[in-house]
Amino acid sequence: MADVRQPNGHPSGTGVRLEPPGMADVLEARRVVSRYLSRTPLYHYPGLSDLVGTEVWVKHENHQPIGAFKVRGGIYLMSQLGPEERSAGVVTASTGNHGQSIAWAARAFGVPATICVPKDANPTKLNAIVGLGAEVVVHGTDFDEAHLHAQRLAAERGSRYVHPGDEPALIAGVATETLEILEDEPGIDTILVPVGGGSGASGACIVAKSVRPAIEVIGVQSSAAPAAYLSWKARALVEGEMATFAEGLATRTAFALPQRVLWDQLDDFVLVSDDELRTAVKDMIEHTRNLTEPSGAASLAGALRLGDRLSGKRVALVCTGGNITLAQLRAILGP
Repeated sequence: MADVRQPNGHPSGTGVRLEPPGMADVLEARRVVSRYLSRTPLYHYPGLSDLVGTEVWVKHENHQPIGAFKVRGGIYLMSQLGPEERSAGVVTASTGNHGQSIAWAARAFGVPATICVPKDANPTKLNAIVGLGAEVVVHGTDFDEAHLHAQRLAAERGSRYVHPGDEPALIAGVATETLEILEDEPGIDTILVPVGGGSGASGACIVAKSVRPAIEVIGVQSSAAPAAYLSWKARALVEGEMATFAEGLATRTAFALPQRVLWDQLDDFVLVSDDELRTAVKDMIEHTRNLTEPSGAASLAGALRLGDRLSGKRVALVCTGGNITLAQLRAILGP
């Protein structure tokens, strides 16, 4: 049974209601992000289009230096910190990709960073965080327990706590991926975006609806961790189960700021099973020759579930990341 909570509209403990970024913020974020990151490709794959049954493009955020889209948000957020905040350092919580993002951006800006992760965090992502020079604190059995510990740790140290979703700068930063999609293919009709905390989907909504309101933005989440989906349906923050193997989608609670954007602007939201995610990983490898982590393949899984509804549309699938472990890959591909 899901637990419904009323949204406070701000990160826990701040007492300040935050406003979502606008298109002007995204354009400023693009100016900053472009100094540090190369543009990622948007490729059309005939085989994938045949599989889905319509014209399909893939936005390859798995080509980012950390192998995931979140680095865009980390860079823009770090650029917005004042001198005192940078000196005091940042603390955040992550199952992997957000942590890599903050670690990469913190190193680029010379900011001390501490990342709290659950005990079963993806080892590939964990090793990358350590390699980027961030302090790693292992705490709790899932993201939400690590998240609470990160808040306590930041308060004890006087550091800047970075919420994984309720940060306007993070949303503005990751929204630049959608700006690139529509610059490269202005005729895109539908964008499918994997959803964990919702920063990517909310950023996609902000850009797509500013550029051309008729563009359809669809979120995709695992049915084994449906908190964001349930929150979108209820128009209230919902806490749900968290049993998916796709750690990039593994959140037990929804985030207030992204949800406010999704409630207003997201056109649809679909759930896919973990088995559908496994199939989508294999399909992505076969048709794009790219390694894709399970959460990164969620957009394809969603497109396959929607089926004929996408017929005749030009569809962009956001491949949010490629940080799959060897163990996950072996389990998905089989002997």
